[in-house]
Amino acid sequence: MTQTLSRDVPIEPAATALLIVDVQRYNCTVDGGEYAQFTAQEREARFGYFFRTLYERALPNMALLQRACRRGAIEVTYTVVENMTVDGRDRSLDYKISGLSVPKGSPDAQVIDELAPAADEMVFPKTSSSVFISTNIDYVLRNLGVRYLIIAGCLTDQCVDSAVRDACDLGYLVTVPTDAVVTQSADRHDWSLRNNRGYCRQVTTAALVQEIDRLTGPR
Repeated sequence: MTQTLSRDVPIEPAATALLIVDVQRYNCTVDGGEYAQFTAQEREARFGYFFRTLYERALPNMALLQRACRRGAIEVTYTVVENMTVDGRDRSLDYKISGLSVPKGSPDAQVIDELAPAADEMVFPKTSSSVFISTNIDYVLRNLGVRYLIIAGCLTDQCVDSAVRDACDLGYLVTVPTDAVVTQSADRHDWSLRNNRGYCRQVTTAALVQEIDRLTGPR
């Protein structure tokens, strides 16, 4: 009998992990290092949409997913932009060209307080757009028996998109909660989701939380 393959299948909780991408002080707080060179007016003009959407929609939904996964004993993981060195000499060429540098151990490298990792949750510091390029996350996820990934965070069209595509090529089934990812404009967000629809299952946070709760039951 021929097996029908599909991306549009529910998760298997025991083989699932949530990955929250780059929701850190560097780029998700108004006084983070990414915005140090901008005045308040310039920051609003360039990044106002991002901050409004992050705090009004995406971040509350990430928190809902984090809580649902913790309730259901689903592994919660994080990646942050963080150099292995203070001067950033280890960064990817792309990060050097882009001027992205978060010194090792700096406050900018911390996940924001609203999503603070629990004591035994794993954080993968990266120096490239895709967490699968500059960390050992694939090795760790395979050690955990993970085959399904839920990917949330920012930016929809950059580091989230890179993680989605690489995860798919490595053999994971990926789910993207479309209202728990964010980028710097609605147009960029929508285009990115259209472009990576062929790589992942796309659902709302509400539907995914309901799925998690249904599959994991009361705990």
